[in-house]
Amino acid sequence: MQASEVYGEAMRQLNEMLQDRESSSIEAYFIVSEVLQKNKSFILTYPEYEVSDDLYQKIRDIVTERLTGRPLAHILGKREFWSMELKVNEHTLIPRPDTETLVEQALVCVDRLQVSSTLRILDLGTGTGAVALALKSELKERAMIDAVDYSEEALKVAAYNSEKLNLPINLINSDWYDNIKARHQYHIIVSNPPYIAGNDPHLTKGDVRFEPKTALVAPMQGLYDLLNIVRGAEKYLANGGFLLLEHGYNQGGEVRNLMRDANFTQVETVKDLGYNDRVTLGCLKYKESVKS
Repeated sequence: MQASEVYGEAMRQLNEMLQDRESSSIEAYFIVSEVLQKNKSFILTYPEYEVSDDLYQKIRDIVTERLTGRPLAHILGKREFWSMELKVNEHTLIPRPDTETLVEQALVCVDRLQVSSTLRILDLGTGTGAVALALKSELKERAMIDAVDYSEEALKVAAYNSEKLNLPINLINSDWYDNIKARHQYHIIVSNPPYIAGNDPHLTKGDVRFEPKTALVAPMQGLYDLLNIVRGAEKYLANGGFLLLEHGYNQGGEVRNLMRDANFTQVETVKDLGYNDRVTLGCLKYKESVKS
């Protein structure tokens, strides 16, 4: 079959499940280009390209598995984030474009800090390492990054991605701050913690059904881990350091209040590409200078 016919068939099948022509089109192109090892522009430019029977069957197999609901990232074992190809599996969250807002705002805070020495950054709940590795790819030798996760399996994935991308970060097995020394040493703390309420109906839909619930769900209507990270940050942030948290689209006001209650200033919430509240950040200034 020709590439255009293979793509068209894949899109029609995926559209029945995704019920979104744009999403099904994107996934169909991704599957076809992945199997053919041809970029998407090639498929558009050469629709008459002949697909062998073996490759056609491989495409059909992937589409069939996707139609069961299993995330495409899990089927292919990878997902792109910040122009990096990251390994993913069932032990980690699937990196999403919304989380790039967290990276973007952390880089803005780097410029606001104007630190002349090595930047020290802590990523809490690193998962695949997506945020930490994105920051390392931009800051290179300017930054020393500690990346924490409670899951040893997730840390194995992050270690693989770090080595594959040649972006060295320090990986630490810890339940949030538990295994981190409280030395007021970090200029920036970033986190994409669990923030979904246990009764949220979205947990029964889409890719999240296949992701680890421990990385998604938190008590107190999703605020429990956000609260603990905010309250604990004072022991770990340097004077004038920034805390940045990803959260749900309807949690911006609550997270701003948590930060203000913990003596953060310059507190603001930034929207993602979908114009939803996504990242809240604040600066922690001590009344008296704290020595590292």
